[in-house]
Amino acid sequence: MDGGDLQMDLAVLGPLKISLNGTSIVPAAGKLRQLLALLGLRAGQVVPVSTLMEEVWGARIPRSAHTTLQTYILQLRRRIAAALPPQSPLAAKRILLTEYGSYTLAGPMVNSDLTTFRRLAVEGGRALDAGENARAAEVLARALDLWRGPALADVPTGSVLETEALGIDEIRIHVLEQRIEADLRLGRHTAILGELQMLVAQYPFHETFSGQLMRALTSAGHTWRALEVYRRFRDTLVAELGVDPSARLQHLHQVILGGSPDGPARTVISGQAPAVRSSEI
Repeated sequence: MDGGDLQMDLAVLGPLKISLNGTSIVPAAGKLRQLLALLGLRAGQVVPVSTLMEEVWGARIPRSAHTTLQTYILQLRRRIAAALPPQSPLAAKRILLTEYGSYTLAGPMVNSDLTTFRRLAVEGGRALDAGENARAAEVLARALDLWRGPALADVPTGSVLETEALGIDEIRIHVLEQRIEADLRLGRHTAILGELQMLVAQYPFHETFSGQLMRALTSAGHTWRALEVYRRFRDTLVAELGVDPSARLQHLHQVILGGSPDGPARTVISGQAPAVRSSEI
């Protein structure tokens, strides 16, 4: 497909934004937004009609679903056509393609914030694994800065999009863990205390954030507060789930209880020891 300089900008890391040559093609109707969001997330991939119908209607697919879906696709193509420049060599049908029993949003022309986020996440993770902590912190922060709110914040979601959004958010949480790990290794303990306290309050069952907060507090000289974080986390797990913290977090707790500021505990708490790396807590 030769579209010249034609480009579709897709933003899903927050409210949905999709524009073609600077003109928005996002419809106001909820079901149309669902379809466009799903096709955009899977740009360049074949999306079966059955998947699109599951997203829009769930388990209760009406008899008229095929006809209605064709109408929705036609409406999306009209929005695409209206955004095309007058001399464009492409028709809307060559951007939103019909395959046998499926539809595809053309992939090569799509510039996606999700694709950029994933690329930066991989780059930053590799830098962290290589011990390039300053570079890791910078790249991972750039990845997180792409987020403008919850993924697909203003799109009604059925089962398919909800699963997609959950998966994207899981990547965001992992990238956030890694960026905080890089900051801890760089000695930015005091600077990230407020952020970690908010994350622990927001994710009370997330062990990594609690462990990172314990390490940051200890390194900042607030040992008793670090121990209190552990106590609250343990009590929450026992009361709500009937389980204890992992062996790694228990080990960190023991290190904080008995460690010397200049001894082995300093190495563990600073994140250089494998026992308490962010990806393993």
